[in-house]
Amino acid sequence: MNLDNKIDPPAERILRQLKTQGPQGTTALAETLDITAEAVRQQVQKLLDDGLIAGQQERAAAAGRPRQLWSLTAAGHARFPDAHAQLAVDLIASVRALFGDAGVDRLVDARRDDNRRAYLESIGNARNLGERVRRLAAIREHEGYMARAERDGRDWLLIEDHCPICAAAQTCQGFCRAELELFRDVLGNDAQVVREQHLLAGARRCVYRISPRRPVATPVRLQD
Repeated sequence: MNLDNKIDPPAERILRQLKTQGPQGTTALAETLDITAEAVRQQVQKLLDDGLIAGQQERAAAAGRPRQLWSLTAAGHARFPDAHAQLAVDLIASVRALFGDAGVDRLVDARRDDNRRAYLESIGNARNLGERVRRLAAIREHEGYMARAERDGRDWLLIEDHCPICAAAQTCQGFCRAELELFRDVLGNDAQVVREQHLLAGARRCVYRISPRRPVATPVRLQD
């Protein structure tokens, strides 16, 4: 988190919970964080005053009072690492001005190739697909993507609750294209990778579904 303006540790935990799990009510936050509802209300009020969160009414499924859900504002999202967002945007603009879109594409592809080599050093000798996904999630977590791997039936989900290069990706969506290519390369030919949620498409995070490919059966030739 950006600690230029420090806040209480319980408030930091609330921000992280809202970042990773989406809008939640006071009771759910208290249960998850193992603190009292009154303590949550006190911290929520401070976060509201600082403009880091906002409230919204949840539609009631039945008769009764709708719940108040808390979610991050743009300022709340900005508390998480942005990887020097404005510098990245300015550099991309300079590359585009000097070398055109082709130059930007070369920059994006060079970054992808560098990452591929680094990722393969950590992932390449993994025994199975699940281990490769877990190692990939660990790399992405270290890089600031708040990433984790979750099992979903026979598939795996790579979930990234934060994008530290979001500003750069908004300026040049080639970064998103290159990341999908990178994941497909490092996870191997026996994995199918599909992006199911995309931050830049309006989702609150990026989620990739990784499915094991079924081996293609070799046709048997009948002898005459």
